[in-house]
Amino acid sequence: MAGLITDASGRVLVGRRRAGTHMEGYWEFPGGKRRPGEDPRGALERELREELGIVVLGAEFMAELTHRYPDRRVHLELWRVDRFKGEPGAREGQALKWVDPEDLLALPLLPADQPLVEALSALGS
Repeated sequence: MAGLITDASGRVLVGRRRAGTHMEGYWEFPGGKRRPGEDPRGALERELREELGIVVLGAEFMAELTHRYPDRRVHLELWRVDRFKGEPGAREGQALKWVDPEDLLALPLLPADQPLVEALSALGS
């Protein structure tokens, strides 16, 4: 689960993977793993509450993909979070920043997130 969260000026929130985690130092959309038996929207809401301290009020499914790293395979679902309550904060000690959409590919993004950003660029998001 990953959330495409934007602010009033259209910037996108990204987080940096912490030291000691898989792909540390790379930037990514906030989110995380879905637990067994958890529905996608519920997983998104839980992950963003735990990671950022926000309550998702509105979200729309956008895209999904599978990416194979040398040591693992990940399945990502991207949701556009269009309404939320609270101010996003780094509740897990990760760096956060707001980025103009056209600048996303200039960041060292997780390889799994790059196709999502390219698809968003093609849509004019």
